[in-house]
Amino acid sequence: PHATPDRLLPMSELLRVSNRDGIVTLTLNRPDFRNALSKELIFEMTAALTAIVADPASRVLVLAGEGKSFCAGMDLKAVAKDPFAMGDMLRELSRVSRTLRRLPIPTIARVQGAAIGGGCGLMVVCDFAVTHAEAKLGYPEVDLGICPAVVAPWLVKKIGAGPARAMLLLGGTMSGREGCERGIATHCVDEEAQLDEAVAALAKRLAAGGPNAMAATKRWLNQLDGSLEDAVLD
Repeated sequence: PHATPDRLLPMSELLRVSNRDGIVTLTLNRPDFRNALSKELIFEMTAALTAIVADPASRVLVLAGEGKSFCAGMDLKAVAKDPFAMGDMLRELSRVSRTLRRLPIPTIARVQGAAIGGGCGLMVVCDFAVTHAEAKLGYPEVDLGICPAVVAPWLVKKIGAGPARAMLLLGGTMSGREGCERGIATHCVDEEAQLDEAVAALAKRLAAGGPNAMAATKRWLNQLDGSLEDAVLD
């Protein structure tokens, strides 16, 4: 049978959302700013994820970034102009992260170019992350005089407390290949040009799973690793 065409879901200038054969792609669309997380983008992500959960046709979510980078983290230039916005942005980023983690469908981050700080945090929250060898990943917050508070719980769940402690205190970045070896990405291809094929193959495999079994397994895994504990995340 022929594949069904893309079915567009609610969109904005900052996000693109489409559903093709149950595989939903949510694309951050600030390529001129390397998809840095502005206040507006973060709040629109919450709305988009809520719509995706409500759509019974959703079977897999692919989180992507338009342009050369997946996500460069928080938009610090915007925060500098309005420092009082930082609290709202961090609280909403925490909300986005837990919403993404608790989706009843499997999630894949398609990571090209760079995933830095909050961008790396979004990558780690997803069930799977596919990147390429020369990507730039990591948490340089301490280098900038910032505590990586929002991303820390998810990194601890991903790679364990000891490795997460070393990674966050040392700061800096690493290659996509090293990120995969250290556990913050689950899959790594040699070239960026191979990303689409790798992500499509993984998404197709996940979409073939029983939706009720996927949802139940994700709920149980989230309970086991503390992803449902709002007190710490708050």
